[in-house]
Amino acid sequence: MAPGEKIKAKIKKNLPVRGPQAPTMKELMRWYCLNTNTHGCRRIVVSRGRLRRLLWILFTLTAVALIFWQCALLVLSFYTVSVSIKVHFQKLDFPAITICNINPYKYSAVRPLLADLEQETRAALKTLYGFSEIESRTRREAEPWSRAWEGTQPRFLNLIPLLIFKEGETSRATDFFSGRKRKVSGSIIHKASDVVHESKEVVGFQLCSNDTSHCAVYTFSSGVNAIQEWYKLHYMNIMAQVPLEKRIDMSYSAQELLVTCFFDGMSCDASNFTLFHHPMYGNCYTFNNKQNETIHSTSMGGSEYGLQVILYINEEEYNPFLVSSTGAKVIVHRQDEYPFIEDVGTEIETGTATSIGMHLTESFKLSEPYSQCTEDGSDVPIKNIYNAVYSLQICLHSCFQTKMVEKCGCAQYSQPLPPGASYCNYQQHPNWMYCYYELQQAFVQEQLGCQSVCREACSFKEWTLTTSLAQWPSLVSEKWLLRVLTWDQGQQIKKKLNKTDLAKLLIFYKDLNQRSIVESPANTVEVLLSNFGGQLGLWMSCSVVCVIEIIEVFFIDSLFIIARRQWQKTKTWWSQRQAPPCPEVPPSPRGQDNPVLEIDDDLPTFTSALRLPPALGAQVPGTPPPRYNTLRLEKAFSNQLTDTQVPAES
Repeated sequence: MAPGEKIKAKIKKNLPVRGPQAPTMKELMRWYCLNTNTHGCRRIVVSRGRLRRLLWILFTLTAVALIFWQCALLVLSFYTVSVSIKVHFQKLDFPAITICNINPYKYSAVRPLLADLEQETRAALKTLYGFSEIESRTRREAEPWSRAWEGTQPRFLNLIPLLIFKEGETSRATDFFSGRKRKVSGSIIHKASDVVHESKEVVGFQLCSNDTSHCAVYTFSSGVNAIQEWYKLHYMNIMAQVPLEKRIDMSYSAQELLVTCFFDGMSCDASNFTLFHHPMYGNCYTFNNKQNETIHSTSMGGSEYGLQVILYINEEEYNPFLVSSTGAKVIVHRQDEYPFIEDVGTEIETGTATSIGMHLTESFKLSEPYSQCTEDGSDVPIKNIYNAVYSLQICLHSCFQTKMVEKCGCAQYSQPLPPGASYCNYQQHPNWMYCYYELQQAFVQEQLGCQSVCREACSFKEWTLTTSLAQWPSLVSEKWLLRVLTWDQGQQIKKKLNKTDLAKLLIFYKDLNQRSIVESPANTVEVLLSNFGGQLGLWMSCSVVCVIEIIEVFFIDSLFIIARRQWQKTKTWWSQRQAPPCPEVPPSPRGQDNPVLEIDDDLPTFTSALRLPPALGAQVPGTPPPRYNTLRLEKAFSNQLTDTQVPAES
């Protein structure tokens, strides 16, 4: 190597290599380990001995893995919430109270519409159990099938045949109408469990699609459930064809239902209640509704400062096949919330005083990305068919009703009508009940997709109810109390009241402690960065500047070196492709045939060393041999000093 190249290489070796100026990745990593502030990387380079260097490599890699693991846990736990519970003691707004009679319509008013259905129901009871509902409850031998249906042509039993299954038989059943055994096709749904029966019989009915190609048999473990379900299907079909105004007239008025009313120690009456018509419960009445001018509130807890009402149930007007219990249903809800009386209503009993103490809990949840709740339901792809604020129940019922209209062509009677739809009935949709049951089964099994689409509301109020019962009126006060109530209601009630016709209801706040459950983010960006810094400092003695340095070296400088090498390779390949083809080079001589090895008598010159071509027409003079006499020493001084003279040889 030429002296200049040696000096250049030595200087390059001693100069510090910085970043992308490093020729190779190895040099870049070595420069990083020597100059970084992370102690582990430095110890890998400066440690002596293979074992010590190997240990430092293991320690450093373990620390890096722990950093990534801990930081991943921090990122995954970023969208978590912390729940705080706050208790406030303040004046509380009284909730809306909706009260319904369990019997939706007065039996005397609705009986003409249900005459044929009740006649067939009584005949079915007599055929199966040997009695009608107005005769002795002692079971007799069942009458022959032909006598039970002599001279009648049942319409409802032809639409939905009632069947009797003997024990162990699933493919054959006895028809109520003909008394003959028939082959049953289709699947058996809700098959009865093993229940001890005197006759070991199971009652059910069969539903088929429009083309009768698909059928299903619904069985029940008790004949009571089978008769009531069969009756309810026909009842909904009949009432769906009755106009709303007529249904309201057939149900109970506020003056008939409410005997007395007190709120917060003050008297109230029917004008303080708002009519709410429910398809399955008739006329219901809501106290403290949003339609009132002012929302009532209470400043004291206890039964004396709540709502106290006495209800007239009128058991004589009950439909014997539709309902089997006596009393009323009550539900506590927000003013702008739809009262799902059939889902979460509380039943109150006649002849008793039912006290319901309330505790208010208000919840506030965080929406996405912390949870899947919705603020107002606008981001849920289900149209709200209820005239009320969004809730999970509203979404589920709206989804089912929408699917009902899409698949069956009509709407189910117990829920509100979607725009442009009509309620199902036999005249327009002869076999809608099969479609309804199939859809209901798919809904319960979460096959319609409603449960996956509907989401919970982010903010809601919930009243925790504590119920207690007491006998009312007492034996000592029954006589005078019932007489006074009969006299007070003389204009509305044309009979003498008894205790089985009345129910007393008290609803109140047990105390004014409002509990608020509030969700808040458990982490913020500042806390996350602080936790990152703590992990870096704990495991690698590193800071944010070190992280920036790592990004610069391992990403920017490394990519720059790789790109530079690829560019050089590409450039070399392109230049070789563009260059003209070189002539064949004769094989270079080797050994003694190499002219370089020929002994030249002439000493090398500048021209010969650089192998420059000789000048044309010029004879390169040869270098004469050295004259050795010129190497003779000459005296440095003309006169030799006496003390330095060399004695002459003798």
